[in-house]
Amino acid sequence: MRVNNRNYETIWMDGLEVLLIDQTKLPFSFEIFKSNNYIETSIAIKTMIVRGAGAIGAAAGYAMAQASIEFENSHEYKEKILEAKKHIEGTRPTAQNLFYATEKVYQAALISTKKAVATAKHLAQQNSDDCKKIGEYGNTLIKEGYCIETHCNAGWLAFVDWGSALSPIFYAHKQGKGISVLVDETRPRSQGARLTAWELENEHIEHKIIPDNAGAWLMSQKKVDMMIVGADRIAANGDTANKIGTLEKAIAAKEYGIPFYIAAPTSTIDFDCSSGKEIIIEERNQDEVHLQTGPDENNVLRTIRVTSPHSNALNPAFDITPAKFITGIITEKGIISPNKLDSLL
Repeated sequence: MRVNNRNYETIWMDGLEVLLIDQTKLPFSFEIFKSNNYIETSIAIKTMIVRGAGAIGAAAGYAMAQASIEFENSHEYKEKILEAKKHIEGTRPTAQNLFYATEKVYQAALISTKKAVATAKHLAQQNSDDCKKIGEYGNTLIKEGYCIETHCNAGWLAFVDWGSALSPIFYAHKQGKGISVLVDETRPRSQGARLTAWELENEHIEHKIIPDNAGAWLMSQKKVDMMIVGADRIAANGDTANKIGTLEKAIAAKEYGIPFYIAAPTSTIDFDCSSGKEIIIEERNQDEVHLQTGPDENNVLRTIRVTSPHSNALNPAFDITPAKFITGIITEKGIISPNKLDSLL
């Protein structure tokens, strides 16, 4: 996608170095974070310099390739890359794409470092290609003048390019369908308000940021035609883990007869996970709830507390939307009913 008249991917590899758009600085500053080794790339995943299911997967694959390069001449090569794999997989427990990528690149690394790097780059390219197909299929669901609500960020920043939930929106806009988007702010880290809105602004797509708790009311007033959200892990039965707050939107959409779609590549589906009950929900630091960062009058980024000074907070990063609330899952292979995922096998 284009930023400042230049085409960018969210993450790419150049030699040993992995380069990432620093998502913690957006939308106030556009900066590239450079990682020199798998430890630094792992930190980027953990601290959400890179975030979003597909981008995390690409970063994990590149981190695994970096480990293979780093330990290529070690007498304990196999032990070292296995240790690196465990380290990378410990960064974010919910995102299926992370485990998918580390395993693929790890197996390639057992053959050769050259194979590991090639596999990591192939997975990143596949990530982008799959999202482009998701846009093509999802666009068929969008009618002229539709108002689409989305939650969290599942645009190109969340993948290598194109994105999942936003990819159909990008396609519909390019076809001149006159769409508009309601962007859930997505507290506590405000990925919708900061990242989704920034992407839509770059593409000149009409949109409004709404409070997370405004969705149900707007649905009841017939202000929403459909919802499209992303996914961090999809169980074999169609239950889906996505950013916290997705579940309540799905329930409201069901109540008001609004189609609710998940957009995700098939690499997000975990066929070894029978239902959402088996998905680990990441609990993140409570400071994400208490603190907010933004520019002051001098355009200097500052972090302030916005909650009661002595209160504690709970910060589950994801929730599980049962398959019964999901109209369909938009994948690179087509639009699939959540109870028919086994057809992909």
